[in-house]
Amino acid sequence: MNLKESIQHELDTHKEVAFEGYCHDCSTRVQVLCTVNAENKIIIEGGAAYKPREQIYLKCDACFTKDNTLRNYQECSVYSRVVGYLRPAENWNKGKLEEWKMRKEYKTDKKWEKT
Repeated sequence: MNLKESIQHELDTHKEVAFEGYCHDCSTRVQVLCTVNAENKIIIEGGAAYKPREQIYLKCDACFTKDNTLRNYQECSVYSRVVGYLRPAENWNKGKLEEWKMRKEYKTDKKWEKT
């Protein structure tokens, strides 16, 4: 179900639907309010809400007016070398995630050369 269908479904049983959070662009606190007017049209006030995947992203009115396109919203996958091969960290079990949090990163200025 897309965001518009979800909002319509909620408005069938409630007078309003509110999304609260932070603007995706400027990080200010924002509340987006959705209601239905007399012509049975959805009215959105306070900004915009986007749902490109599972997560809902919000924009304040000022940022929405500047640019109504949602940008830079894709998730970042973290890969690490475990037991000799690369795997995404999101697929690890709880034990491996805890072990990864305890790891220390070492940096060296020494340059390695082939012998």
